[in-house]
Amino acid sequence: MKTAIIILNWNGKKLLEQFLPSIVNFSSQEAEVYVADNASTDDSIEFIKQNYPTVKIVQNTTNGGYAKGYNDALQHIDADVYCLVNSDIEVTQNWLTPILKTFKKEKNTAIIQPKILDFKDKTKFEYAGAAGGYIDAFGYPYCRGRLFDALEVDNGQFNDITNIFWASGACFFIRSTVFHNLKGFDEDYFAHQEEIDLCWRAQNNGLDIKYVGKSTVYHVGGATLETLNPKKTYLNFRNSLLTLLKNLPASKIFFVIFSRLILDGIAGIKFLSELKPLHTWAILKAHFSFYKNFFKFLKKRKELNKKKSYFLHTSVIWQYFALGRKKFEELK
Repeated sequence: MKTAIIILNWNGKKLLEQFLPSIVNFSSQEAEVYVADNASTDDSIEFIKQNYPTVKIVQNTTNGGYAKGYNDALQHIDADVYCLVNSDIEVTQNWLTPILKTFKKEKNTAIIQPKILDFKDKTKFEYAGAAGGYIDAFGYPYCRGRLFDALEVDNGQFNDITNIFWASGACFFIRSTVFHNLKGFDEDYFAHQEEIDLCWRAQNNGLDIKYVGKSTVYHVGGATLETLNPKKTYLNFRNSLLTLLKNLPASKIFFVIFSRLILDGIAGIKFLSELKPLHTWAILKAHFSFYKNFFKFLKKRKELNKKKSYFLHTSVIWQYFALGRKKFEELK
C-alpha cells in the first residue's frame, strides 16, 4: 500500500526544524514524506533541501489555506493513502503500522485518525481531534477525550478501533481514490471544519470513518475558542453553518440551523460580556457570510447523495454546561 505523508507548510521553518525529524525518522520505512508549500516567503524550502534531501517538495503558487493547499498539492502526489499532517505534529515509532493494517483489513474504511495527545502535556488528549470526532443534535463538534475545554487524561480508555463521525485535519489519513472521487476539500471553507464536511460526504457515500487508538501522535495546537483570534472565530462559526446546510437530512435542516443561529447569538452576547467585541463581530460577519453563500451551498447540497444523520441526538452544550458532564463516557 503506497503511502504519502504530506505536511502543509506556510512560512513554517521553525516548526519544520522541530517536528520534521520525527516524521522522517519514524515514517520513511513505510511512506514517502512530502512538504506541500503554500507559497512561503521564508527560507523553509531551502532548509528542507539542505537538511532533508529525501523529503519531496510540492510548491503551490498561492496560499489557498488548508483546503485549496491540499487540493492543489495532492493532484501531484501518487499514492494509495494520503496522510495529511500539520506541521506542529510529532509522531511516534510504529505509528503508521496499525493504521495501514486497518486500511488493508477494512475495505470500506475511507478515513482514519490516530490518537492525538497534547504535545505540551503528553498525558492528556489534545483539543483538535483527541480520540475522534462527533457532532451533537445542533451540529456542534466534540471529541472522545475532549468536551469543549475539558481534556481527559489518557489512561488507555480509548485504545480501541471504532467508528467516529469526523477525523481531525491535524492528522488525517484518507484513501486517495476517495479524496479525488469526492473532489477533495471544499475550497470555499479556506480553513476550519473542512475535514468534518469531507467526512460527512464520505459517509453520505456509505463509507466508514475510523479511529485507531494504537497509533499515537502529539499535537501542539490546543487553543480553546476564547483564545482564538477573531478570524478563526469567524471561520469556525461560518463553516459550521455551511456544513449543516450542505449535509443535514432534509427533515432536520430548518430546526437545526434556526436553533444554531439563536445559539450563536447567545455566544456573541457571551463574548460581549467578556469584553471581546471583536469575536462578537466575527460571529455577526459569519452569519452575514452564511446568508450570502446560502444558495451556493444549497446547490452543493443538491449534488450530494442522501444525507446521513449524526451520532448524539441531544445537546452536548446542555449536558456539559447545565448537567456538568465533562467526559465523553458521561454523555447520554
